[in-house]
Order: sequence, then C-alpha cells, then structure tokens
Amino acid sequence: MAQDFSSPPNTPFTGFVTVRGAREHNLKNVDLSIPRDALVVFTGVSGSGKSSLAFGTLYAEAQRRYLESVSPYARRLFHQMAVPEVDAIEGLPPAVALQQQRGTPTTRSSVGSVTTLSSLVRMLYSRAGDYPKGQGIIYAEAFSPNTPEGACPTCHGLGRIYDVTEQSMVPDPSLTIRERAIAAWPMAWGGQNQRDILVTLGFDVDRPWRDLPQKDRDWILFTDDQPVVPVYPGYSPEQTQRAFKRKEEPNYMGTFSSARRHVFHTFANTHSPQMKKRVLQYMLHTDCPTCQGKRLNPASLSVTFAGLDITEFSRLPLQRVAQTLQPYVNAVTNPHTQHEEEHPEQVIAKQRIAQDLVARIQVLLDLGLGYLALERSTPTLSPGELQRLRLATQLYSHLFGVVYVLDEPSAGLHPSDTLALLTALANLKKAGNSLFVVEHNLDVIRQADWLVDVGPAAGEKGGEILYSGPPDGLQQVANSQTAAYLFGLAPMPSRERRSPAGWLKLSGVTRNNLHNLDAEFPLGAFTTVTGVSGSGKSSLVSQVLVELVAEQLGQEIQAEEEEGDDLERAAPQTTGGRIVSGMEHIRRLVRVDQKAIGRTPRSNMATYTGLFDHVRKLFAATPLAKKRRYDAGRFSFNVAKGRCENCQGEGFVMVELLFLPSVYAPCPVCHGARYNAPTLEVTYKDFNIAQVLNLTVDAAGEFFDEEPAIHRALTVLRDVGLGYLRLGQPATELSGGEAQRIKLATELQRANRGNTLYVLDEPTTGLHPADVEKLMAQLDTLVEAGNTVLVVEHTMRVAAASDWVIDIGPGAGEEGGQIVATGTPEEVAAASMSKTAPFLAKELGIKN
Repeated sequence: MAQDFSSPPNTPFTGFVTVRGAREHNLKNVDLSIPRDALVVFTGVSGSGKSSLAFGTLYAEAQRRYLESVSPYARRLFHQMAVPEVDAIEGLPPAVALQQQRGTPTTRSSVGSVTTLSSLVRMLYSRAGDYPKGQGIIYAEAFSPNTPEGACPTCHGLGRIYDVTEQSMVPDPSLTIRERAIAAWPMAWGGQNQRDILVTLGFDVDRPWRDLPQKDRDWILFTDDQPVVPVYPGYSPEQTQRAFKRKEEPNYMGTFSSARRHVFHTFANTHSPQMKKRVLQYMLHTDCPTCQGKRLNPASLSVTFAGLDITEFSRLPLQRVAQTLQPYVNAVTNPHTQHEEEHPEQVIAKQRIAQDLVARIQVLLDLGLGYLALERSTPTLSPGELQRLRLATQLYSHLFGVVYVLDEPSAGLHPSDTLALLTALANLKKAGNSLFVVEHNLDVIRQADWLVDVGPAAGEKGGEILYSGPPDGLQQVANSQTAAYLFGLAPMPSRERRSPAGWLKLSGVTRNNLHNLDAEFPLGAFTTVTGVSGSGKSSLVSQVLVELVAEQLGQEIQAEEEEGDDLERAAPQTTGGRIVSGMEHIRRLVRVDQKAIGRTPRSNMATYTGLFDHVRKLFAATPLAKKRRYDAGRFSFNVAKGRCENCQGEGFVMVELLFLPSVYAPCPVCHGARYNAPTLEVTYKDFNIAQVLNLTVDAAGEFFDEEPAIHRALTVLRDVGLGYLRLGQPATELSGGEAQRIKLATELQRANRGNTLYVLDEPTTGLHPADVEKLMAQLDTLVEAGNTVLVVEHTMRVAAASDWVIDIGPGAGEEGGQIVATGTPEEVAAASMSKTAPFLAKELGIKN
C-alpha cells in the first residue's frame, strides 16, 4: 500500500500546496502536499513522472487560473498548456515556468534581446552617447539593425552582401555548356532548356567554357535580359539554326534566364529547402562595404560611448561591458566638459542607465554567463544557457509570492557554476517565492528543503510518489533509485583504465575563444572533455574536431537547421586547424547530438530506429494481409491506403476554440488509432498495428521475443534507459536527451566494425544517475569493440569513470580556450590550475 503524502505534515513551513487525484500522463491518481516558500526538488529516474507533476499539473493549473483572470483577447496571445488531469489543487500561487528549450530559431534574437539589455544599451547611446558635432539626437530604435530607421541601407541590417561570380557558378571552365559547365543552372530539364535556348541564340555550347569570348560568358551568366525564342529539342546546333531561319514550327517557346538571375530568383521564391540550399552554394558573401558588417546605418555608428560605437560595445563579453560602465556608475554628477555643461540631463541619464545596466549584468555574472556577448545570437546558445538568461531576468524583476517551476536548471553547468545557480535560487526564495525544481543533479538535490521522489521506475512502472518530505527521510525508502546515489550508497563501477592505442593530434585550432591551440585525443579509449561553461569544449570537440575529421573522411556533416531567412544566419566563422596525425586509425565518424529526431508528430522512435520496417513486414506476412494482398506500406500511417482519412493518420483532430487553448480530441473515426478500419482488422499475436505502436519498449521486448531483429533493437533502447517510451511516441514529445539516446541506440544496433570515432555533447542531459550508469555501460561496450568515444561532459561521475580527461579553461570566454590539464582522472584531479580538479577529486574520493 502506497504511503499517504496528501496531508500537510507537522513542519515549520507556513503554507502548503495540496494536490488531489493527479492523473496527467503516467501519474497514478496522486495525492500530495508540498510546502510553499521553499525549495522543493522533484526527483526520480527519467520518465518517472516528475515533469508531469511539476509542469503538466502544477504549472499548467497555475497558468489556467491566471489566464481566467485576463481578457479573452489577451488570452489568445499566450501559448496555453492543456488543462491538467487533476481533481483539485489548493493553495497554489501564480507560477512562472522556466523550461529547457533550444535557442529561439532566428539569428535576429540575441542575448541582448532575451534579457532586454539591448533596449537599455540603445537608450544609453541615444540619451548619453557622444554625438559628432552638429548631429541631432538619434532615437533609441535607430540603434537597432532590425528597424528601418537603424538598418544599414546597403545590406538591410544583415551585415553582409551576397553576390555570384563566374568562378562560383562555373567551377570547372574546361567543361562545355553541354557538359554542364554552368553548375548554377538547374539540373535535369531546366538546365537542358537553357542550353537549347542558347543554341537557338547562336552560342557555341560544345566549346570549352574558357575558350568562349568573355563578353559571351558575361552575357550568359549575368544579363538581366530574358529573350523568348523558339526551341527545337533534339536538333543539332546546325539543324536548329536552319529551322530558326526557315521559321519552322518550334516544339515550344523558351524564356532565357541568366545563371545569376536563376540563382537569385530561386533563392527568393522557392519553398523547397533543398533548392534553397543548392543555389546558396553558388552565392558568395562579403562584409557590407557601407557598415563593415556592423549592420547599422552610418549616422547610428557615428555615435560612441566610452570610445566605442554600439556594435563594438555589443560585441564585448558581459564581464567587459560591466567593467566599461563601472566608472560612469560611480561618477559624481558634475559635468566635465563644455558639452556636458550645456546638457546636464545627459550626465544624469548616463549615470542612471549605467547603474541599471550594471545591476542587471551582475545577475548574469553571478550565474556564470559573463563570457557571453550581447549580440550573441540565441540559436548558438545551449538550452542551459538560455534558461539561465531567462532566470536572470526573473531574478531582477523582484516578483514576490510566485512559484518558479524550473526544468533542470543545472543542465549544461560545470559544478563550480552550479554553486552560483544555488545562490541565485536562494535569493529568489529569500524574496518570498516558492521554487519547484525538476532535477537530477545531486548537488542541487542536497540543497532542497523538501524532496518529492517519483517512481519507482519509468513510464507505466512509475507515476507514484515514493517519498515527500525533508531530504534526510529519503534514506529510509528502499525502492527509491535516487536514495542510493544521494547518500553515497551506489559504488562507482570499477574497471582498469585503458591505455591509448594511438593519438589523434590537432594543430593550430582557432574558433571562438580558441586561438592557435594544439590538442591530442587518445584513440581506442573513453575520453571526457571537461571545463566550465563557455570555456571552449564544444568549440574544440563538437565543431572543429568533428569538421576536420569529417573533411578527411569525405563525410558530410548535417548543418544546424534554423528557421527564418537563410541570409540572416550567422556567417561561417573564421576557423583554423589541421589534423597532424592519427587519421589512419579512424574509418568512420558518428556525431550523436541532441537535435530532434523529427519536427512533426509523424516522426517517432519506431520509424527513426528502423524497427517499424520489421514490424510492418510481420503484419504484411500474416494470413489475412496476404489474402487481402496488403503489403508492408499498408501498415504505415503516412500512406493513404492504410491511414484513417478523417485525421490523415494524425490520430487526433484539432478543435479551435477562439479564446481558449486549442483542444486536440481523438479522431471520432479511428479513435486515435491513426489507421482505417480494414487495416486494423489485421492482427499479429492478437494485436493490431495501432496497439503495437502503443506498447512501451519494455512491453514490446516481451511481445517480440521471437523476432531477433526487432528484439535486438528494443534491447538496445532499453539498455540506454528508454524502456518507458512508447514505440509510437511522437518526436515532438521527446526531450533533447531522449532524442540523443535514440540516436545512440540506432547506432548501437549496427554491426560494429571498430575504428569509429563517436562524439557526444553532454549525453547525460536529462538523465538520473541510475540511467547514467546504463549509458556509460553502453559507451564502454563501444570502446571495448575497438572504437573511440569522446564526450563533452559536466557530470563528474562520467569523468571519473573515463580512461582520459582533457580539461579546458581555466575560465570562460576570453579567460578560457586553453588546455589546463590532461591525463587520467587521477592526474587531472591533482591539477592546481583546474576548476574541475576539486570536484573530480571529490568524486574519486581523493582528499586534496
């Protein structure tokens, strides 16, 4: 019988939030009381139901109540969560949610805009900047490249101009036009059409491009003329000329379009990402000659503060911004110059705005974000960095009596930065707020006033409250997986450290804060790269190393997908670096990142891992399917013949309610099954295809125990800690950590050939310590099979269990970018310069 945690216990807390009958996702009719004005941490293995309780129930209900108090019109402007499945919640204050999310997918969003610091900086330049003699005041909005008043007139605020050249569009001038010398023209019929038009116009399409007269080459590539001429496909040039002179009836009339016109027209008008990407490769960009890449008009750039224009100021790390402003904060408001005597209001404005900016920046410095610059675009930020930026904004807003619901605020944080985070959370609590935090980090859990442990396992085997109370009491809960790690009862797995089988050596690495760095990585070993947030770990490993190895192997690296205009994306960074030696030991590169496995609910784990192909073949091989001549395609909800036509295979229909959240109701025809009735009549072991997709990985493992290909895929998914996920769970419902582990499982299924380099960036994100053990065991099997595993990590348990550790630092941003220590975990734990060393020593049980 589960313990009752619904009544507020006899404790010093003044008020409680009481939950009755919570059934969101996998929660099993949960009753619970938790204190207000306290740091409450929700723990449990990945998928146990922590987020369903904290976000899906408590925050969703707080948001619903707040939105009922605002006007129906204003309500439409909010992203509204679904109404939670719960009987009652009492004593719940208004709530603010700070969830993990990827950077806003547009390069026009920056650190400055997320924190609202950019607005203050623009006000500083407008009201207190040093103007050239005789220039009138410029209003704040004219200091933004995103406004018509501020944008550079030449590049429209992009900072770059784009053009095409003969070299970019004709990479091989030894080819003839017939041999596709003009690579920028479309493939297939579109290019053939332009060649046929040139034949009619009298150009020689069979002479090497370089032998054609320059004026002909320029006209073909750059003219804006669009002559319409008769086209005779299949005719030789001589036959074409004869037919043209005789005014023979053509096959059709063709319109000529120069190569440049084709590239720019396609880029501006196509809706196809592939077409856009194809023509973008022929476009060269250079810094705008008018603004030198600064994106603003000349008048705005002529205004300076502390000798810097606003773009130069915005490119400084926040730490330097604070130092630059400090003299103005403490300045006595006496004018120093004739200009200041004539404009005393500017002196006051300068001091007040500088004071406000420094106070706001100090909160960001306290959270370890001093290495970021105001103009750093949000797509380049990690989810942890973005969450801390939003947390800083809340810390400065001085709200009172609010519940802050945070999703793993320690994600992406070095242990030394976690201490700063805990101080920030303590300040929020001191200001009279409640903190409900979903967390796996043991250092954060130990600081809790109250713990809610959800479990005992994940998915259907979770959803129960194992414990709710002060942290020490969790030690008595036998079936809590958290307790063993929190109280040091889970021993470190012991194994001998492997010796490197060779070294991958890099020289002259330059990227972000790395300057001419030399680095070497052991091969045939498990290496963890550590260092404070912003020290340069990802720049070295996930960017430069991956790019250089991929280039040597001839592998294409999937570019980051961002929404918005391709031209607005950050320009490729200047980079330096080469591989000196070690490539002879690497045959293949696998990068396992946290990008989503699909952008729509039609993508799911079963389709991504390929196991759904095997499942559909099994259904197609059943007697009824054979009798009806159903092939494997019939059992895909993306194909017309198999899916429910009412919902197009989505499983639900959306009901748009004007002033309320849109309601997603199960499709009234298929009742959420996604398939049409005849398809669902086919069963395998008494289950139809929809019921199979609804199975968890754990349940499906038993169901398919006689099917080796499917069973193997499911075993690997379970081994990386994903046994709780449903096979058909939409990709849009998966966290970044879950997506990363699905990719890893997909890779682990493949026949292993050895000599592969696996690169993972923070693979323990979103993982309970018990799940970290499972993940480590899987990565170890890869190394045992003759591969190299390289992880960028902050979890000291992972670093301590590695063969080799490379510590980057010593600090972040300009204060980082060096290799501080390298060696076995024990050697790095003894390094005096390393900020990682004391935490690694503690994990290893070494007293420094």
